[in-house]
Amino acid sequence: MPQFSALPSFPGGGAEKPKPAELQPNPALIGVRQARTARIGAVNFPLGLAVNGTTVTLASGDGAVVALDGATGRELWRANAGAPIAAGAGSDGTTAAVITRNNDLVAFAGGRELWRQRLPALSYTPPLVAGARVFVLAADRSVAGFDGQTGRRLWTQQRPGEPLVLRQAGVLLAVGDTLVAGQGGRMAGLNPLNGTIRWEAPLATPRGINDIERLADLVGGVSRTGNVVCARAFQAAVGCVDAERGAVLWTQRANGSDGVHGDEANVFGTENDGRVVAWRRDNGQRAWVNERLLHRGLGTPLALGRSVVVGDDSGFVHMLSREDGSLLNRLATDGSAIAAAPVVSGNTLVVVTRNGAVYGFVPQ
Repeated sequence: MPQFSALPSFPGGGAEKPKPAELQPNPALIGVRQARTARIGAVNFPLGLAVNGTTVTLASGDGAVVALDGATGRELWRANAGAPIAAGAGSDGTTAAVITRNNDLVAFAGGRELWRQRLPALSYTPPLVAGARVFVLAADRSVAGFDGQTGRRLWTQQRPGEPLVLRQAGVLLAVGDTLVAGQGGRMAGLNPLNGTIRWEAPLATPRGINDIERLADLVGGVSRTGNVVCARAFQAAVGCVDAERGAVLWTQRANGSDGVHGDEANVFGTENDGRVVAWRRDNGQRAWVNERLLHRGLGTPLALGRSVVVGDDSGFVHMLSREDGSLLNRLATDGSAIAAAPVVSGNTLVVVTRNGAVYGFVPQ
């Protein structure tokens, strides 16, 4: 469920949550086995898994920052940020970075703390580590660049926005020599050297009579193929942008809260009611819809091989056909919700639960 910052509370409505759809029998059409597990500590923040080769860098709510071998689950190094984590982890394979609830941006190398820098605003987006720099997207929609070795602030790009923000990860990635960031309902291309804006591409326009209805922030993760980046605007739209020209290629109305992923043909996402949708990458038309997982609390999917992998709030990982959305296999974890979008490291599917269990699944 999405959470909001700068919002006192929601009035109690008393409405019962819809009953999750019953699971269909598992056809087990893809041979997959659990290879190993590891533990990192409970996850109660917007977790991102940074994959660099066979190394997976991640964090837990108690401040632990851990690098694991994606194939074996062996711990390569472990450090502590000294405070609970608010967002993380980001890594380029050498430098890793997280943000604490004390608003400290903390960088590590090989398990040793390199530096920390106090941020002027909260952040719920894992830092981006690229090009010997660390980039931060803050909850006030500002973007900042820091020197990766010293932590010196290099620049800040600020833009006004709606007063309410999502307490979940936004869009922040590198496309060629352009830093791409979500600022409200717009995707912006920035010069990573000085923060100047090269282009802006609107995916959604804030509408409504109150702050909640006007919220249209872009949410992570994204689907990138070449220069084309596709993303979701919170409960408003899914669309694709040419990140070289800053041109919007298409947008489609969509009512979801989590990010998207995709392949050369389609963009995949989950709607708030549990529908899994495939949009054609070339024009945004729907390719298929799966309605067998309604109200199961689905997260951001992963396109992997012949499947679309998506976790739910009961700790199940569903593998759906990329061709038509039908169920291929279902994997079980520890019964707590899947905490982040699944990732792939080498030939291993890596999944993390809210209880802090890290699962590795491999082809059988």
